[in-house]
Amino acid sequence: MKNYVLTSVLVGSVLVLSACKPVDWAEQKWNSAFNQSKDEKVEEKNDHKQHHAEQNDQNEEKPTQTDEEKEQTQQKDLPWLNDTVTVSGDGKAVVQNLNDMLIVANKERNLPADYEPVDLVIPNVPFPFKEDLPKKKLRKEAAASIELLFKGAEEQGLQLLAQSGYRSYDTQVSIFAYNAQQYGEEKANQTSAQPGQSEHQTGLSLDVTSPEVNYDLVEKFGETKEGKWLAENAYQYGFIIRYPKGKEDVTGYKYEPWHLRYVGKEHAKEIHDRGVTLEEYLKKP
Repeated sequence: MKNYVLTSVLVGSVLVLSACKPVDWAEQKWNSAFNQSKDEKVEEKNDHKQHHAEQNDQNEEKPTQTDEEKEQTQQKDLPWLNDTVTVSGDGKAVVQNLNDMLIVANKERNLPADYEPVDLVIPNVPFPFKEDLPKKKLRKEAAASIELLFKGAEEQGLQLLAQSGYRSYDTQVSIFAYNAQQYGEEKANQTSAQPGQSEHQTGLSLDVTSPEVNYDLVEKFGETKEGKWLAENAYQYGFIIRYPKGKEDVTGYKYEPWHLRYVGKEHAKEIHDRGVTLEEYLKKP
């Protein structure tokens, strides 16, 4: 009887222990899975931190552009002087980028005789004459900007008048012939353009004056309040003093403080800040 009881107890213990094993196993598996998931999240978080750290390192290591590199980037698409002319049969360099706001006409670069901008308009600015002559006209973008410039001058108590804008090729023929007859061709070449070489034909240039110089186009204009204001502020409206003092060897013309040339605000600021001419600005490095 005692042996039977002892055997029953032993068998029951074994069954109880056997029944407990799956529970222990499941608990171990659950704990293992939970701990693994937790470890994976920690690892993922650490990987995320490391990724951001690597990105920050890359950003810190990336070199910043120097002023010279920025300038080269900004100017990489400029219409360089040598790239915007073709040589005709008579050996003349003929300008090709006729509609470009940075077009250059000078003693070495000729405009076609039949070239006339298609968007010429008369700006709403004062002139010392009432007739609606072609020389009142400018290209549309330049005309809108000159109106703002005149308004800015007026707000400073200055009195500007527009004297001469667009001139056709044929008009320039007459002007140069008159100057050559009056002063001789050599002197005429210093102050007047040959036909096809005048910036006025582009519709982007305007001669301005003031009552202080009796509406004349004279060097003394540069000493007036209006002339000084233009030299300091014209670039803010997209204009430059096209023929500055001391640059005669570059431009081919004497100092003309009255001659404004539209190039757009961005380029006008660069030219003004660097103290260069349009030719120097567009000379390929």
